[in-house]
Order: sequence, then C-alpha cells, then structure tokens
Amino acid sequence: MLFLDGAYTFSGSRATFHRARRPVGEELSKLIDTLSRRIVRALEHRGLLIADPEHPYLDLKPNSSLDHLQAASIAYRIAIGPHAGRKALTLYSVPPLDEMPNNPLLARRAGFSLHAATVCEAWQRSRLERLCRYITRPPIATKRLSVDERGRVVYRYKHPFRDGSTHVVLEPLDFIARLAALVPRPRLNLTRFHGVFAPNFKHRARIVPQRPRRIDADKPPAPMSWMQRLKRVFSIDIETCPECGGRLKVIACIEDPPLIAKILGHVRRREALIGNAPRSPPALKAELTLT
Repeated sequence: MLFLDGAYTFSGSRATFHRARRPVGEELSKLIDTLSRRIVRALEHRGLLIADPEHPYLDLKPNSSLDHLQAASIAYRIAIGPHAGRKALTLYSVPPLDEMPNNPLLARRAGFSLHAATVCEAWQRSRLERLCRYITRPPIATKRLSVDERGRVVYRYKHPFRDGSTHVVLEPLDFIARLAALVPRPRLNLTRFHGVFAPNFKHRARIVPQRPRRIDADKPPAPMSWMQRLKRVFSIDIETCPECGGRLKVIACIEDPPLIAKILGHVRRREALIGNAPRSPPALKAELTLT
C-alpha cells in the first residue's frame, strides 16, 4: 500500500499539504503495538485466530476450495495430495542470522514488522514508479523457478531468510495450488483508493491531476489498444520493426484458432524450406529477382 507522508488541509479553492516529520523508534514501537493489538482483536472477533497464551494460531475454516488453498498457503502448509497438512520442504544454504540489523526505522513485535524507511519525494517520479512496480510485482519470478531431477518445483528466494532458508521445494500439484490461492475473487478490485484519493472525495479534483480537456467533449476518450496493453504489461512491442526500427501497421487481426494454426504451419514450412535450400550463386539470384 502507498500512503501520503502527511495530510492535506483545504481553504476555499486552495489545497495545502503538510508533511509529517520523520518518526523515531519509540513512536514506531507504539504504532506497531497498536496495530498488532487491533489486528489480533479483529481476527479473534471473526473467529479466525485462537488466542492461546502460549501458541496462538490461525483457525481458518474454509467455506470453499479457494478458502482451503488460501488457508494452507498462509500457514505454509501443503494444501492437497498425500502430504496435505505438512510443512513445505525448505532448503537451508546459509547460516541463520543471530542478531537483528540495527535500523532505527524498523520495528518488530510478535511476528509483526513495520518498516518506515522507504520514502520518495514528489519530484522523484522514477523512484515512485519503481516503488509502484515493486508493490504490483507478480507473485513469482520465473528466473528463480526451476525443476529438479525428481520433477519437483524449486523456487529460490531473492534474499535468504533470517533462518538461513534460501529455497522452497514443492510438488507440481501443490505449486499449482499455491498459484490458485493468489487468484482474486470475482469482481474484486485489486486497486483501491482511500482518503483524499477516493473516487467520491469532494476535494479529489484539487489533488489528482486532471486529463486535458478534449475538443470534442461528447466523444469519450479512446481506450488503450491491445497492442499498447501488450507493450505495457509484457514489454512486447509489435508496433516497431526489429530490423529497421520503423513503425509497423496492423492490416488484420485474426482470432480464429484453427486459422491461426494453419497460417503458422505454412510459415514454419516455408522457413524450413528456406533453411534447407542450397545456396545459389549471386548471378542466379539476380536473374530470378529480375524475372
């Protein structure tokens, strides 16, 4: 989640931002204490947390298959298969850390952590974009994903955990269950705005930059094309020629799977014939071109 490092005040048509001062360790400790108690109280009120004085634990009662997968994923347990309920296999490749790093803007309490050292200024747009991309990053990095000789899925952590663990090993079926647990609910908005950024906030227009007005006000703005979405999401640019750098033009959009397979089959056969054809003398090539 992204938060404003301060608050707005409104006077007439003017909006003034008041930046909060840098927090200190004691304030972070009090804040994480308040947050942890409220979160625990809310979980207990919903019947999801059993407040055992010695070993409190989550009691997630699944009402559907997705709830079951999510409950197992939160508890780091295997969801399905012959080993359901057991802990996932973890590999330890580095020694555990004995001491906590000394960071005055990091507070920990009973499994909760609060990190207040990440901030970007209003003019640091590239840093803000990087922070947004980090928050909305995909659940796994395919570069750190592999399969061992037994067919198990091995995922390498970006950084070793404090206990020294560097990899987690999952059966293929359990790996798919972990991915299924991340599937959002139907008609659930993954991006939400609160406070001054909320859609119905009366002063939102004073803070959020407005799009330039169109000459034709009756005509709605054109949505992003599928080519632009492909480039923005997957970094696949099909509007630029990879050979000369010129701009390509889409002359047809084929969506029929049998027709797509037929065209690709012709392209592959043509490439195979060109690759296996004997090299011709330059004079013969010129003559064929002129003909």
